Amino acid sequence: MDTISISSPDLAELPKYKAVAEALRSQISDGTLETGAKLPPVRDLAWDLKITPGTVARAYTMLTDEGLLQAVVGRGTFVADQVVAHEADQNWARQVQPQQNDGTYTLFSPRLPDMGQVGLIREHLHRATEIDANALLNYPRREDFEPARRALLNWFDPMQVGPVHHEDIVWSHGGQNAIGMVMQCVLRGPRPVILVEDISYAGFRRAAELLRAEVVGVPMDEHGLRPDALRDAIRQHDAQLLCTTLEVHNPTGITTPIERRHELAAVIRETGIDVLEDDCYRLGAATGPGYRALLPDQGWYISSISKTMTPALRIGYAIAPKTRNLDLRRVGNYGFFSLARPMAEAMHSLLEDPRTRSVTEAIREELGRYVKRAINHLGRFNVVWHADVPFLWLTLPPGWRAPAFLRAAEAQGVLIRAADEFAMRDTAAPHAVRISVNAQMPIERFDEAMAILRRLLDNPTDQITV
Repeated sequence: MDTISISSPDLAELPKYKAVAEALRSQISDGTLETGAKLPPVRDLAWDLKITPGTVARAYTMLTDEGLLQAVVGRGTFVADQVVAHEADQNWARQVQPQQNDGTYTLFSPRLPDMGQVGLIREHLHRATEIDANALLNYPRREDFEPARRALLNWFDPMQVGPVHHEDIVWSHGGQNAIGMVMQCVLRGPRPVILVEDISYAGFRRAAELLRAEVVGVPMDEHGLRPDALRDAIRQHDAQLLCTTLEVHNPTGITTPIERRHELAAVIRETGIDVLEDDCYRLGAATGPGYRALLPDQGWYISSISKTMTPALRIGYAIAPKTRNLDLRRVGNYGFFSLARPMAEAMHSLLEDPRTRSVTEAIREELGRYVKRAINHLGRFNVVWHADVPFLWLTLPPGWRAPAFLRAAEAQGVLIRAADEFAMRDTAAPHAVRISVNAQMPIERFDEAMAILRRLLDNPTDQITV
């Protein structure tokens, strides 16, 4: 059947995605949209209705979850056979349920909203079970993962990662596994040294400890790592690998300016050290070149879908420098034979599904709503934030120390992380906290948590304790 048009829904009464879904549901029910009718592409309908593609994608996914629509990769979205849909298993959970109100506000780690990705993931996992029987009986071969690697290429920004061939990519079980893989490629000798920012993601240190490596912190300023301190640390400790972040530093939220990136790259090039760039937290466009683009023979890049779509699948990847892809492939092959074949098939179809980009855009927009609520309360304090980053870094005002602030917040049900959790053991941690966006919490409760933190910040304890 030819593509049909959809009359404009009333967008004033309901959230926009629900209004679009309700308009489609009504037209399916009254027979205006018959079984097999092809719906307009997401971007076309969004243009016609003057709304975002993510809004339309969420409506389509919502109705796909309900069995009213059927998405066919490469062909489009169609009205499903309603008899079949009615007979589907009605006990299958359709969406993330709001977290129960148990009196606590858990803001330890970012939690993503369901903006349609749950339905997409279910759909593509189900499709992955239909692969050839031989693929479910035998060990996977590297060539079996080529389609998924090629699909991933379309998601890279060449400005940031430089030229990438699919053979440079190795899948991993999340970003943490990718960090360990790179370390195994680079480190040598009985007691290698790894450098990190003196306030940094604790996963770098955990991975290093497993490989019996020594970890040394490098001082930062408001722009990220200091080039002079990096040069001194490399020379003093004969370091082999720098683990760092340029776009969205965890936990401080710093984005390293382009000029500073070039200064750091010059130090790294001069000293010959390898550098691992962790890009797991970036949800928006890159602001400048990364280390793999600046240092094609020394730069390693890792990321995952944990912060952009879901952490549940444990899908990440590492990209090697041009001259080191065989080393990275060897670590993946000898370590765990890459991903399970059905998971790779699911990733391939998910990455190629045009709805996936729209859903990730919707996730970013929804997280931005929560960040805006946080800044409405906390914006007058010393806080680093970005609209598309799911956490904030708050330097506490005079009168507060991080341990005391955490205890006071916890006493009122708000659970956050102190800078101490990200600091080196021999480094004095700043009196700061990381506040994560929990978008699985109703936004009204998130707003309540921000109001609690604001009241605490306005009323520091009289007794300052460490």
